[in-house]
Amino acid sequence: MSQNQARDHGGNIDAAKARFGGADWIDLSTGINRVPYPLCDLPGEVWTGLPTATQKAALITAAQRAFDTSAPGVALAGAQQAIQLVPRLTAPGHAKVLAPTYNEHAGALRGAGWKVTEVPRFEDLAGADLAVVVNPNNPDGRVSAPEALQALSPKVGRLIVDESFADATPDISLADQAGGNLIVLRSFGKFYGLAGLRLGFAFGAAETIAQLSDMAGPWPVSGPALEIGARALSDTVWAEATTARLTGEVMQIDALAKAVGWALIGGTALFRTYATLDAVAAQEKLARAQIWSRIFPYSQHWLRLGLPGSAAEWTRLEKVLTDGL
Repeated sequence: MSQNQARDHGGNIDAAKARFGGADWIDLSTGINRVPYPLCDLPGEVWTGLPTATQKAALITAAQRAFDTSAPGVALAGAQQAIQLVPRLTAPGHAKVLAPTYNEHAGALRGAGWKVTEVPRFEDLAGADLAVVVNPNNPDGRVSAPEALQALSPKVGRLIVDESFADATPDISLADQAGGNLIVLRSFGKFYGLAGLRLGFAFGAAETIAQLSDMAGPWPVSGPALEIGARALSDTVWAEATTARLTGEVMQIDALAKAVGWALIGGTALFRTYATLDAVAAQEKLARAQIWSRIFPYSQHWLRLGLPGSAAEWTRLEKVLTDGL
């Protein structure tokens, strides 16, 4: 795949609408929280002025507290921007990515000239100039123990741990260990349900973070994103309540899936991946009810669903599932 070719993703709701019609869609194709952090009025200056060093520092402080780390960090336009910049920190070499996983890691590395090997076993990552582990993994929810990641670190040139879905499972995070050859990536938009804000973070050694900051330029994050991000990340009450809600709702969606004969492959508090008899047929049945899901080019059976965001959305999903797939 060339650097300019689009890679397969969830969230392509325009394609679903074009193919199946209708306007009242429930997009469950992503792992984005459909009960987002509540937006509030913002000071006028965050819209009219350039982002300030004080605003950027306040956001990083809030992020460090939320992710329980004192490591240097940089705010970026989503974890995606970090994924695109990290391959350019050093000259290309041999990268290994624990797969299957979020395909932008391998794509960005190849685009920057790296030789990329996608490996199915954790132990196969050893010896890489750069190794990538998404933890918990997307789409199967696989968890790599922090101790295993720490043991891997001296066996690779640089270790990238993408914790975009770790908010509800902080015990697996290595954010407090970021530094040396370890870079930890965090997403804001998924757990907080504000993906359109385009906000994420990288934590690591001071010199690495300075390098990423230089590469990103002086204003990679907008004033509104700085303000909203700092407020949301400081709101521990909302985060705790959201984690509790999601933990209960994954059991609810797993029960619905089990009732129609789908086997749980795995997942996180924000999405679940199931083995179906025919993923394409299951996706199409859901789509005819204007519920969009995610399937994968490497599996005829895997289908991923995010969690509905309201009682009405849960009712629609339950109805189409119980009507038979």
